[in-house]
Amino acid sequence: MRKTLVAAATAAALVPAIATATDGYFSHGYGMKSKGRGGASTAMATDSFGGAVNPATMVWAGDRLDVGIDWFSPKRKAERTDSAAGMNGSADSGSENFLVPEFGYNKMLNPSMSLGVTVYGNGGMNTDYPGDQIAAGNPVCAGFNPGSTGPYNLLCGDGKLGVDLMQLIVAPTFAMKALGGNHSFGISPLLGYQRFKADGLQGFQGYTPNPATFATDNHLTNRGYDTSTGYGLRFGWMGKVTPTVALGAAYSTKMNMKKFDKYRDLFADQGDFDIPENWNLGVAFNATPRVTIAADYQRINYSGINSVGNPSTNGGLTTVGTLGCSTCRGFGWQDVNVIKIGVEYQYTSALTLRAGYNHSDNPIQSRDVTFNILAPGVVQDHLTAGFTYALSQSSEITMAYMHAFNKSVTGASLFNNWVPGAGNEKIQMHEDSLGIAFGWKF
Repeated sequence: MRKTLVAAATAAALVPAIATATDGYFSHGYGMKSKGRGGASTAMATDSFGGAVNPATMVWAGDRLDVGIDWFSPKRKAERTDSAAGMNGSADSGSENFLVPEFGYNKMLNPSMSLGVTVYGNGGMNTDYPGDQIAAGNPVCAGFNPGSTGPYNLLCGDGKLGVDLMQLIVAPTFAMKALGGNHSFGISPLLGYQRFKADGLQGFQGYTPNPATFATDNHLTNRGYDTSTGYGLRFGWMGKVTPTVALGAAYSTKMNMKKFDKYRDLFADQGDFDIPENWNLGVAFNATPRVTIAADYQRINYSGINSVGNPSTNGGLTTVGTLGCSTCRGFGWQDVNVIKIGVEYQYTSALTLRAGYNHSDNPIQSRDVTFNILAPGVVQDHLTAGFTYALSQSSEITMAYMHAFNKSVTGASLFNNWVPGAGNEKIQMHEDSLGIAFGWKF
């Protein structure tokens, strides 16, 4: 157990490097086996990552430890065109390589009960655009950013532009079999930690509650990292309804997180940034003794978090006081439906092959493109592949690859509300990941 706690602490220490943006800013899968089959895992028990998806699966996973690392590479670009106000420009985000750790542990208390822990993360609102896209002295940017003479970034701010959001969740998990041993139930208290910073948003100072005091009382941008902690709960069910078919269902409450005080004039609800509720349904079917087909449906309710879901158009033509309040401007993210389909093929007694497909709704509408230059989580279609190779009866190595195809969203700039002819904006993104994990059975 001591070695397990040390491994968990190591994984947690690495998680601040996280940046994932596949199904919105949730990962397409949790655990390398799940990632290889498109994220489908609600009705499958192949590792110790049930705390991130369906706690009820853990009692079927046996005694095991899983530790892995995923190289994640998102490519983001933003541009403004057709501007009659001298605001055209484009920039690529410079943050393109991240290491995402994963950790899971499960211990059978008896043949019908298990106790474990899953450590996982979300993120993806991570961008790092260079500045100087708009020329010094531009009258529009000078009006929105009166403290600067430029040159300006794409949002009329100074220097580099971007945000960095990381979410770490530790999920202790208890699961037990019931109803004749063919069904199981599980519960995971969710303990959350967030870290956030924003840079280059001086062009939005006029939207804060007190723009006149921005120079001395700035809670909008360039404040360095702020952190918050919070909690939630996930519970689930899994049933082996026939010898070849398993079903699963899980629900996670909204995680109530403390507010980011340093950025209370950026996020709605004075810096509030809770983690949205989500739920999923799954089925796994043994088509043959060697082939298993799995499918999940997931719903992520981004709109239930005001700072994420409020439209960026809230406030209309008003500027002052339209950031920071409960009904103020947000990123305009819609709820998303996610379909995950995966297949596993037991090629030999030692080698299992995987492939999968993951499709997510796009949370971002054209009306909200300006705000989402900061967070262009627009990818929808993912293809995955992977394998597990048994090194011995008690150890295995798993690898998984994911490619998310390029997707873009275009819309009229928010600046058009005050500057006719400000132009049109486009955000786009594609991404790849490649990971490796080791599993030990004991």
